[in-house]
Amino acid sequence: MSNVGKGMLAGLAATVVMSLMMLMKGAMGLMPGLDPIAMIAAMMGVSAALAWAVHFMIGVVLWGGGFAVVQTSLPGKQFWVRGVLFAIGAWLIMMVVMMPMAGVGVFGMSLGMMAPVMTLVMHVVFGAVLGGVYGALVTREVVARA
Repeated sequence: MSNVGKGMLAGLAATVVMSLMMLMKGAMGLMPGLDPIAMIAAMMGVSAALAWAVHFMIGVVLWGGGFAVVQTSLPGKQFWVRGVLFAIGAWLIMMVVMMPMAGVGVFGMSLGMMAPVMTLVMHVVFGAVLGGVYGALVTREVVARA
């Protein structure tokens, strides 16, 4: 499997974890206005099901594949650290591009101060899983070749 394929598999794992966190947040009634799936659906004019598919495509293809391409240029020796740094970059893009496009302002500030904090925490977890799974896949292949 190519490194991009490994990145996409790691992106799938990280997106599943982030999606579960989003569902748990919703089930607990925390910040109901912060609903990325509803935001994607509204921005694209599509159903929630299609918005979920877009969410997974972004996490798997864009962030997972993208991480595989750039991870060697990121600081840190451990893959999970590189994953966290990469995900913080993704979070910044979300905060300054996607949130204003969704109509909630830069950093989602119209949703309150907790919006950027909660999304940052979720992205840090996403990045740790992304980097950790990618590192395990790369390491497993190296060990298997030895």
